[in-house]
Amino acid sequence: MTDSVLPRASRLASLALCSLMLGACTLGPDYQRPTIATPVQFKQAEGWRQANPSDALARGAWWELYGDRQLDALVLRLNRSNQTVAQYEAQYRQAQALVRSTRGALFPTVDLSAGKTRSSQGTGSSGSSLSQSSSGIRDTYNTQLGVSWEADIWGKLRRGLEADRASAQASLADLAAMRLSLQSELVQNYLQLRVIDEQKRLLEATVQAYQRSLDLTQNQYRAGISGKDAVFLAQTQLKTTQADLIDLVWQRAQLENAIAVLIGMAPAEFSLAASTEIPALPAIPLAVPSQLLERRPDIAAAERSMMAANAEIGVAKTAYYPDLTLSLAGGYSSSSFSNWVSLPNRFWSVGPQLAMTLFDGGQRAAEVDRSEAAYDQTVAQYRQTVLDGFREVEDYMSQLKVFDEEALVRNEALQAARESLRLTSNQYKAGLIGYLDVVNVQATALSNERSVLTLMQSRLVASVQLIAALGGGWQEPAQ
Repeated sequence: MTDSVLPRASRLASLALCSLMLGACTLGPDYQRPTIATPVQFKQAEGWRQANPSDALARGAWWELYGDRQLDALVLRLNRSNQTVAQYEAQYRQAQALVRSTRGALFPTVDLSAGKTRSSQGTGSSGSSLSQSSSGIRDTYNTQLGVSWEADIWGKLRRGLEADRASAQASLADLAAMRLSLQSELVQNYLQLRVIDEQKRLLEATVQAYQRSLDLTQNQYRAGISGKDAVFLAQTQLKTTQADLIDLVWQRAQLENAIAVLIGMAPAEFSLAASTEIPALPAIPLAVPSQLLERRPDIAAAERSMMAANAEIGVAKTAYYPDLTLSLAGGYSSSSFSNWVSLPNRFWSVGPQLAMTLFDGGQRAAEVDRSEAAYDQTVAQYRQTVLDGFREVEDYMSQLKVFDEEALVRNEALQAARESLRLTSNQYKAGLIGYLDVVNVQATALSNERSVLTLMQSRLVASVQLIAALGGGWQEPAQ
């Protein structure tokens, strides 16, 4: 290497070192979580116990609180086969790939090229012969190795990587939020289906009882003890209850079909056998409000989107400053293939390049304003998501509290209705009262039975909604 090349290489190394030192500068604001008014506790938290990490349950497997193995298996199938979850998982993988691509821009780009060109230059004489023009054709063989690197002096690439990382984390949180929403939907459908199974058993037993009442009334009519009107009343009551029983069939079918789609199956390929038990209502401890912010995936997604928008401000501000690109190229060029790669045919080039926009009609300023406004929008969305989270928890806590109080009263009413029905039926069989009195008491007893089951269904659904509003349980949030 000649002495003239050494100073140039030294100057190039010094320039690269200076660029690396300047690279510590990063434009744009560093992210800070905006202030939010977080309550000390939930308004409806009186009577609830504070949440504690539970080692008895797998972290996040909140559906296991209902103690139903079939439900556990269905949720696992949803996690594996639900197509909406698959869509969000693919979106997250796209976001991860974008992060890797953006990170790659921080490193030099190395290119290798090799080729042959055939060129000709005219002699300038219009009357030249074909052989003369052909003699001007020249073949050139080239091979070149090039290295190019953009020095991230102002932090444009790093801010872009920061934005893409935050967007990828937001995509992961979106995936978790969608999975939690679908899990909640499946568990609600399953619990409602089990209550319908119990309602069907109730109506089937009631139909049998009403059939016996009709037979008894017909016998009494034949014996002249009761009138024809009692027979018609008994028939009306029986047929109405049979119609209610038929109505439950399509309701159950709808829930069964919804569960099939949630686990990624066609409804025709899925069936759920009736069960003799309704899952018990679990005891639900609550998290403190500050933990709610860390656990709910939709709140996490909103904050990650805010972080990405904050980084985009820095990217927009770097447009005011020049871009520095360092490039190095070297190779061989020859008109003959035989001695193409040889020392006399070598060439090289090295040097920095600065590029800067001097005038753009206000485009850069407008982009900075746009990115700042976009950040303000994500801040408002984040704060609204937090408020919605607190509201949902308060709503479901209040609902469950009211349902618990209502359940006590309805169970008392049910016991009184059952006792009244027993006494009235005995009086009718003894001929002391007419059948109209029995019909009224039977209708009241059946209404109370169904009301208790409907209330149980509402309590189970509300418990699922509360768990989902708490972010899917009260275990320590996964990192």
